[in-house]
Amino acid sequence: MAYNSAFFRALQDIVGKRNVSEDPAVTENYRSISAQTSAHYGPVDTRTPRPRAVVLPGSTGEVQQIIRLCNKHKVDFKASSTFWSTMGYIGSDNAIQLDMIRMGDIEIDAKNMIAVVEPFAIAATVQVEAMKNGLCVNVPGVGCSSSTLASTAGWVGFGPSSLFMGTSSENMLGAEWVLPDGEILRTGTLGAQGEWFCGEGPGPSVRAIFRGWTGAAGSMGVCTKIAIRLSPWPGPKWIPVRGAAPVYFADNLECLRAYTICYPDWDAYAESFRLFYEADVCYLAHRQFNLFGRDIKTAMVELITKDKQLCDLPGLVEDPYIKEQNEKMKIDVQVVIAGFSERDLAYKEKALDAIIEQVGAHKSEYYLQRDVEDFVKLYLLRLGRKNYNFTLCGAYEGCFGLTANVFRAAPVMEEAAAIKREFEETCTGLAAVGGDSDMGSVSGIGGGGTTGWEFFMHFDGFDKETIKEANDFVETSQAFMTKHGFGPDFCRWNQDARQLDGYDFSQEQHDAMYSKINQPALAEFQWRIREAFNPNHLTGSYYRTLTPEEYRKK
Repeated sequence: MAYNSAFFRALQDIVGKRNVSEDPAVTENYRSISAQTSAHYGPVDTRTPRPRAVVLPGSTGEVQQIIRLCNKHKVDFKASSTFWSTMGYIGSDNAIQLDMIRMGDIEIDAKNMIAVVEPFAIAATVQVEAMKNGLCVNVPGVGCSSSTLASTAGWVGFGPSSLFMGTSSENMLGAEWVLPDGEILRTGTLGAQGEWFCGEGPGPSVRAIFRGWTGAAGSMGVCTKIAIRLSPWPGPKWIPVRGAAPVYFADNLECLRAYTICYPDWDAYAESFRLFYEADVCYLAHRQFNLFGRDIKTAMVELITKDKQLCDLPGLVEDPYIKEQNEKMKIDVQVVIAGFSERDLAYKEKALDAIIEQVGAHKSEYYLQRDVEDFVKLYLLRLGRKNYNFTLCGAYEGCFGLTANVFRAAPVMEEAAAIKREFEETCTGLAAVGGDSDMGSVSGIGGGGTTGWEFFMHFDGFDKETIKEANDFVETSQAFMTKHGFGPDFCRWNQDARQLDGYDFSQEQHDAMYSKINQPALAEFQWRIREAFNPNHLTGSYYRTLTPEEYRKK
């Protein structure tokens, strides 16, 4: 069986006629070009398939009925919330797209410091509700317009606050999950006694099946509600702001201090990270504004905070003061400390100063300006202006992805920057910003550990020649990653999960891939898991599997 008119009428019966459509004017909007961002298998100039229908469920019960219907008719499905990434889109011509926009409820349990959220509860809203109760939520690097549930249950989910608040895999508690076969799974205390406060006990758990470290990217059914751990917030219930769209500043948020720390070399940079981890002084820590590129980052911040336009950029780049400050910030990181009392803030100020002195670094004079500091506070706390990522050329991808221990990654940063700078100078389609456009989190786990760095590559996502140049650069950056033992480039994380034409891989294609890897038992074990939970294989190929027959041949 496959998608047909009877199937569509059944969808209408489940969600109502207003909440499902097969009109091409609607379904065409649910295709993704993988040259825009976060495809992690491109960039290429093809789009994902167009869904046969788009359906907007309004409850867990409706999601369950939809999935059971898909199993009955053998129709593929994929659910997504904010559609930030290509991972959330379908991968076959016999598929429907679930848009979770109708499910956005948020419940805050202040006593137990948790939030219970549905798929369309974006981080900005969850954070606002949490702050009313003296709490805060980890906002992933993708920004506050992203789904808290999706980044927690479906993908990596670390960001500037992960050093203090933990990353998504650490913060996920109980979950309500509609499995690919239509059964409903409730994990942890939710399944045992109907409460959300605990995920699992010691030992193996079902969270490892559905979440793991990176997440299954929507290929193991639909998570309809989760509980997440919240962290203390020392500020007011409402963040006071000044300014107007698109630039806002935190106003009199004196419990936070924001600094940009500048280093003499990468060794000092790495050592300060170790000391940040040990001293536990950072509320947020991120190398943020270098995303614009080493040569123009200070000019871009000046442009943003002083209400200027892109046409002013050449003049700002040549401004003597901006030029001098930018030169001092070649190797830098943004840090926010939070005081839960006056004494706490004073201690953290002294500790931070001691770390800076010990490694021979200094605080940027430019970023101590009141407007600039207030802008940085609000930006890093909210991550509310991710459109800056697209400013230079309209599209970008994160490359390299130096997510190892900082003492392994830091020594090769200049080599990576030189590779990118060479491409910038020889390719007409890539933004020339000085090579080093590395940005990312100081830690990918709570308390300190792996980094989350990516070099932003800015290009035109709708120009084929430019996309080709971008892809040529990724091939070179992957060679660099392989040489240094860092694994897949950020742009290649999903190269084995979706084909370059936007379609899913077949099982035969996956067998050919995973029979050749060093540990094929991993993919064979995942095959057994998928067969147990998704026997009709209806949710795409992001769950990497190897059939037992091919494993035995290996």
